[in-house]
Amino acid sequence: MANRANHGALLGCGLLCAAALMFAAAGRPNASEGPAAAASANYPVASDARLAGDARQTRFILDLDRKIEFHAFPLADPYRVVVDIPQVTFHLAAGTGSSGRGLVKAFRYGLVMPGGSRIVFDLTGPARIANSYILEAANGQPPRLVLEFEEVDRSRFVQSLPELKPSVADANASAAATTTAAKASDGSDSRPLIVIDPGHGGLDNGTQSNGETEKNLVLGFGLALRDRIEKSGKYRVVMTRTDDTFVPLNDRVKVARSQSAALFVSIHADALPKREGDAQGATIYTLSDKASDAEAERLADAENKADAIGGVNLSEEPTEVADILIDLAQRETKTFSNRFARLLMSEMKATVRMHKHPLKSAGFRVLKAPDVPSVLVELGYVSNKGDLEHLVSENWRNKTVGSMAQAIDAFFAKRLATAGQPR
Repeated sequence: MANRANHGALLGCGLLCAAALMFAAAGRPNASEGPAAAASANYPVASDARLAGDARQTRFILDLDRKIEFHAFPLADPYRVVVDIPQVTFHLAAGTGSSGRGLVKAFRYGLVMPGGSRIVFDLTGPARIANSYILEAANGQPPRLVLEFEEVDRSRFVQSLPELKPSVADANASAAATTTAAKASDGSDSRPLIVIDPGHGGLDNGTQSNGETEKNLVLGFGLALRDRIEKSGKYRVVMTRTDDTFVPLNDRVKVARSQSAALFVSIHADALPKREGDAQGATIYTLSDKASDAEAERLADAENKADAIGGVNLSEEPTEVADILIDLAQRETKTFSNRFARLLMSEMKATVRMHKHPLKSAGFRVLKAPDVPSVLVELGYVSNKGDLEHLVSENWRNKTVGSMAQAIDAFFAKRLATAGQPR
């Protein structure tokens, strides 16, 4: 009963949080206005986060500069606890959350949508939220968000799960993606629409090396590619994200499908675990039911976990999206995806170091739009010193963006020519 009452209270907090998030989103600065604008928004600041306790009871404490509303809920398979809060500026020490204690294996935090942040806890096993509250500032201590986890068996954990419906943040993130797509076109512009998808974002950092995160590297590249494509005036361009925001995989696909996009390009940067040696160069992936090799399968598995990392309720994925791999058997879309991949490889190899096997395929969820030609480009390996030097080089980025823009021109020139031929 205590847990049910607590859960009801949290849901009430969630409703208040929703209103706060919508207000914050309406007043947020534009991403192009830079850090100064973000600072002027005066978001709450989190200055420290820590875990205490053991494998039976574990406590999480987040130091803040003011009280905030929050909504906490568990998710299963894998065992997680998600905490949605208004947008917070996280000033936490590097590596915070990468290791755990007691019932918590690790935790992540970051922006999950404009106006809203999220903390996701990976649990060692089934555990319930025994207590959760905000402490007032007192005795020289700042306001604190406190969560107390308690070990339970699987059946009790399942009983504590919320009803199968999206959380406040998930619903707003989905709505934001739909709004972004809706603004892309009023139907009067007949130019081909290209969707650029910088991978990861928000609390999903992607791969990391020497202080560089994949989410930041690919965002910078994606914005530069957008600017280059738009400069030609031949195409319309939509970004799945233009700032450090988490976007669920399904919503990335929705952006492309809702606008009948002519091309979807997802941008990433891989990394190999040290035990797997070294690799270098760019790789271009298309969708396939069967991975082209073990490395492609590993990468697809890792990328497909993004929603779990972001705390998305995977049970909410529509069946038509979960099973969309079958739909991709539509030969025309698959043929166009493979054609663009080959053109892209041809253009990039003249200016960019390519992987020894530059064309691969695997079951990436983000490529599963059945009616939009789609590729995923791994620009290089952040785990490779030479590749990382390229990835942070503006000169390298400009050359690579140029080669990708040329491939896009070649793709559409050939596709339009083919479409104009009598059948």
